[in-house]
Amino acid sequence: MNFKYSLRIFLMAMMQLILSQNLMAQQFPFEFWHEGRAILESGDTLKGKIKYDPQNDLIQLERNSKFETLTSRKVVFYEIFDAQQNNYRQFFALPYSPSGGYRTPSFFELLAEGKITLLCKESVEYRSSNAGFYYGSVSRLVLVYKYFLLKEDGAIERVNGSKNDFIDMMGSRAEEVRKYMKANRLGLERKEEIGRVISYYNSLHRK
Repeated sequence: MNFKYSLRIFLMAMMQLILSQNLMAQQFPFEFWHEGRAILESGDTLKGKIKYDPQNDLIQLERNSKFETLTSRKVVFYEIFDAQQNNYRQFFALPYSPSGGYRTPSFFELLAEGKITLLCKESVEYRSSNAGFYYGSVSRLVLVYKYFLLKEDGAIERVNGSKNDFIDMMGSRAEEVRKYMKANRLGLERKEEIGRVISYYNSLHRK
C-alpha cells in the first residue's frame, strides 16, 4: 500500500475519533437542569429544577425529589436561570402552526418585547463542514436558532435570520441602530446580540 495513502487513512481515522469524542463531550442547554418556575394553565405556579425539550414542546420539572412532565398545553409560561449563559430565559406557550393550519400551543423563548417582539426556537441539526484535504467533509450536531415575530393580532411569522432582514425592520431608525451596534461591538450572529439590538430599537420608541 502506498505510504501517502496509508498516512491519509490513518489521519482520517484519527480525525473521526477526535470528532466523535468532541460530540460525546458536547452538551446543549436543554440537556441541563436549570433552576426555574412554571405557571400552569390552571394558574398554579410550580418551582423547582427544569429541563426543557425543544423538539417535543415539553418540560420536565423536579421538585421535592419527584419528577413531572408537562406539555405546552398545560404550561403557559416558564422561566429558567441558565447558568451556562448566566441569565434568565423566559418561554411562553403560544398558538402556532408552521404550515398555517390549525394552531396548537408551542414554546417560544422571548428575546425582546415592544415595537418588535422577537421570539426564538432552538433545535439540534446535523451540519456538514469541510475538515481539510485529508479529512474531507464531516457532519456534526449543532444548535440552531430560528427567529419569529409576534404580531399585534397574535400571529407568529418566521424571520429568515439574515443581518439585512433585521436591519430592514427598523426603517428610519436603522442608522441609529447601526451606530449602537458599532459602539457596543455587536453583530447579529449570536442570539443574545440580536436580542440586545432589538431591545435597543424598542427603547427608541419609548422615548
